[in-house]
Formats: sequence, structure tokens, C-alpha cells
Amino acid sequence: MEIKKIKPQIRYLDELKKVIYDKEWYKKSKNIPLYYIFRGIKEEDSVRYDITVIPPNLLGKEFVKTKGHYHIGNFGELYKVLAGEGIFLMQKKDLSDAYFVKAKRGDYVKIPPNYGHTIINHSKKTLKIANWVSKDCQSDYLSIEKMGGFCYYYTINGWVKNKNYKKIPKLRQKKPSKEMPKNLKFLHG
Repeated sequence: MEIKKIKPQIRYLDELKKVIYDKEWYKKSKNIPLYYIFRGIKEEDSVRYDITVIPPNLLGKEFVKTKGHYHIGNFGELYKVLAGEGIFLMQKKDLSDAYFVKAKRGDYVKIPPNYGHTIINHSKKTLKIANWVSKDCQSDYLSIEKMGGFCYYYTINGWVKNKNYKKIPKLRQKKPSKEMPKNLKFLHG
């Protein structure tokens, strides 16, 4: 199945209004498309393969990002950067941990179970990523929206803590993987 034959889900600015950093900028902005999700390009062994395309943009002072979510249940996810470079921000549901991974073309990023994640395009090039996720996995966007986004925002001035969180773990950095994991059991919950 070719990506051109699949109609993308388009994520617009208004859909991210509760999770962006620069609220003043948002009030003056038009409802522009931010990124494109091509879901179900392939399905095999209960795993769905999707591609997301995130053109470069600034949301005021913040770099463009995906809306971000947790998985309902114990599902993980795997990403591969196909083009460009991005920052994958993860935070554990209980907020005992938060980390980011800077990844470029060819890199893999594993999202562990019980971690929320958002993907940030901090470059001037389009970020194109593939993901593998269980077809049974459902997303929880509401928990992130209620807090006004993740516990950190990535802005033109670097990382900024989200003041809506009472407890914010120290942000650490992890390296991406250069190879696809051999064991994908973490995808199945």
C-alpha cells in the first residue's frame, strides 16, 4: 500500500490549543495544519505501521510538536526517523521520570509502556517518522490536555518547565538506538 493512496489525518493548531506553551501567540493565530498522520499503512501480527510527517514550524516560542498522549494499558511503541531530525519527549504516568531522545534519520526510539510521549520538530527540515504500535492500543490525550501539555516544553530558549505540574522530575537525555529491537513484545501490552 502506497502512502499516497492513504488519506492522512491532519492535526490542526486548534487541536493542540490546550497543550501549547505560548498561549498569547495562539490567541492571534489561524487554525493552520501542523502535521499529517498516515495510519494503517501496513498491519501484521496485530501491529500497525503508520507514518507521521511534521513540517518545520514555530508555535510562537515553542517548536512544533505532536499533541502527545499516553497509551491506555501497558502498550509500548517504536519509532524510526525516516527523514529530518526530532526530539522525542517521554514522561512516566506517575511523573517519577522524564527524558528526551534526539534522533535523526535511521535512528530508532522505543517508547516504554506507561510513558506518555510527544515528538518535536526543532529543525528547519520536515520530520518524517514511522511507528509500530499494537492495533489494540488506544491513546489517552485528555490527561496531557488537563495539564496544559507535558511537564516540559521545548522552546527557542531551550527546555521550559510546565508550571501546571506540582512535581516535575529532572529531565535527562537518552541516546537513540541504531538498530531495530529484536524483541517487540513491549508493543503488545
